[in-house]
Amino acid sequence: MIKTDRLIIRRFRANDWRDLYEYLSDPDVVLYEPYNVYNIDMCIREAAERAKDRAFWAVCLKEGGKVIGNLYLEKKDFETWELGFIFNKRYQGQGYAVESAKALMDYAFLKYETRRIIAMCNPENKHSWRLLERLGLRREGHLIRNIYFKTDDNGQPIWLDTYLFGLLFEEWKHA
Repeated sequence: MIKTDRLIIRRFRANDWRDLYEYLSDPDVVLYEPYNVYNIDMCIREAAERAKDRAFWAVCLKEGGKVIGNLYLEKKDFETWELGFIFNKRYQGQGYAVESAKALMDYAFLKYETRRIIAMCNPENKHSWRLLERLGLRREGHLIRNIYFKTDDNGQPIWLDTYLFGLLFEEWKHA
């Protein structure tokens, strides 16, 4: 568990499904995610799965404990960890994503002997790439039509671009 001034960042619990549903059922929130909106049954299953998955972190308000979003931090090769995030629309624009992601990055650099943190986002998702820049990550690349998650009505891939971001331990340490 990680605590900040306003938040508790903890592992998911199976009973977090209601709060998870509140944001994963919102088409605006999942617009750039590799999945579509979730229904209640899907969120019940997803919360149970996330409770077992060490990559997912629930971001909760200190006061009341409501889950307002989640962070994702997964180990990759070469002491590199990939960061991701998604937040309830009602809690966006209030600094919660920066506060929680910075705390998790600090935790990763100190606890996991992390050499590098990376993140990826769609260039059209201006809020995400601006958040990554505020966190000190540097834009390292722009991949053109490199990935797809969805298909069109004819079953053809809808290709998307990706921005790549990174931050080295040395950069974090001196920030």
